[in-house]
Amino acid sequence: MESLIRSVYGRADAEYVIKKSRFIATVCEVKSEDEAAAFIEEMKKKYWDARHNCSAYQVGPDGRFQRSSDDGEPAGTAGRPILEVLKKQGLTNTAIVVTRYFGGIKLGASGLIRAYSHAAALALEAADIAVYTPFTILTATVAYPLVSTMERFVPDHGGTITGRDFAADVTFTMEVPQSGSDAFAASLTDTTSGRVTCRKTGTIVKPVVSG
Repeated sequence: MESLIRSVYGRADAEYVIKKSRFIATVCEVKSEDEAAAFIEEMKKKYWDARHNCSAYQVGPDGRFQRSSDDGEPAGTAGRPILEVLKKQGLTNTAIVVTRYFGGIKLGASGLIRAYSHAAALALEAADIAVYTPFTILTATVAYPLVSTMERFVPDHGGTITGRDFAADVTFTMEVPQSGSDAFAASLTDTTSGRVTCRKTGTIVKPVVSG
């Protein structure tokens, strides 16, 4: 089974100050390297007066496309630590820019690594996380006396009703997590004593979002 893509959903940011240096971390969902590059450029323009806009991203299944930038910080003290935060949290299709306004006190290499890592982690804590999950699309045609049963059964068993077609009978269109779609269909047939049978009509991948 192909690995599910786990990414941030939308954008989030966080701020961290240490020894008068101000770190602003912004995280964004991106679907391609071009989108990641555009986001990084956007942040550089927004914070044009900052000393550094360091960045990292992972894109694609298993984060196969990766890039990081120290943007003038000592090599390995900014971009790579930000990227490691993404890897540790298992996130792909995600880009982070950590902006630094220098406060006049040097942090040293180890201090920079800790500061950039911490700022990136704070932004991810503030973000919603989405797991892109495959759903099976099912349809079922039922007699009117069974409509109320369907309205209760579907949400109670992890499904979502996405359509209702009222004619001589009622045809429901539903989305159910693919991993449990067979059990869902079997349980519906059992609950209705064989009067309702589901038909698989397709699949769709959707974000399941958590804070």
